[in-house]
Amino acid sequence: MATPFHLAIAVDDLEAARAFYGGLLGCREGRSSNHWVDFDLGGHQLVAHLRGGGTAPVHNSVDGDEVPVPHFGLVLAWEDWESLAARLEAAEVDFVIPPRVRFQGEAGEQGTMFLRDPAGNHLEFKTLRDPSRLFAR
Repeated sequence: MATPFHLAIAVDDLEAARAFYGGLLGCREGRSSNHWVDFDLGGHQLVAHLRGGGTAPVHNSVDGDEVPVPHFGLVLAWEDWESLAARLEAAEVDFVIPPRVRFQGEAGEQGTMFLRDPAGNHLEFKTLRDPSRLFAR
C-alpha cells in the first residue's frame, strides 16, 4: 500500500458525519472520542473533528495535545518519521506540537508532530508502531 494520506476536517455533527462517511460511503470507523472520529477512506485516514460553533479556529484535545483542525499530512514508517523529526528539529522548526509518542501502550500507539507551512496551514506527520493498526480502536 502507498503511504496513507491523513486529513482532519471540521464537522458540525459527529453523528451526521458517521451517517455520511460510515453509512453512506461505507468507510470503516476507527478510534473516536466525544469530539472526533477516524474513518478509513480507501486506506487513507480521514478524521472528523467536532467544530464547537462560531467561527473560532477548532482545536480538539487528543491525548493531552490541543490538535488544530483542519490539518493534513502523511502516515510514515517509524524510521522515516524519526528521521523527519530529527531534520525538522535540527532546522529549529517552530512546532505547533513537537514530536512525541501518544496513546502509549495502546493499539493506536503513534508518533506525531504538527507544524505550519509558510501560509499557516497545519500539517501532521505521524507514524504507528504497528501500521496495520491505523484504524484500530
